[in-house]
Amino acid sequence: MAASRYRRFLRLCEEWPVEASKQQRDLGSVLRQRVAQAFREGENTPISDPEACDQMYESLVRIHTNFYKNKYPRLKDTTFTGVTVEDCRTILATDILKQMEDIKKGKWKRLREKFSAKKPEEDLK
Repeated sequence: MAASRYRRFLRLCEEWPVEASKQQRDLGSVLRQRVAQAFREGENTPISDPEACDQMYESLVRIHTNFYKNKYPRLKDTTFTGVTVEDCRTILATDILKQMEDIKKGKWKRLREKFSAKKPEEDLK
């Protein structure tokens, strides 16, 4: 029975898209890592709680198939702030978040990082 659960999770991992703009923060890549950890022995992995495993699978399938998005359609594709889905994707991209972190740094810290031979983390020690 563990073999069929393992195959179902593998099929779900194959179908789940990986978003390249969210490096190491994408749900698809986290899902793949968790499945690899949970099924270390592959099809021979003993499952301590099969009901919880099945429930987790069904929940992930509902997320993947947009079950609740289809069940409860929205009237508009924007949030209360007026931001669209595409704007949210752009803002949450890893590159943009790194740029925002750089902007948050003060001028003195940026200059010190630029001209310092050692990393700023070493200064804190």
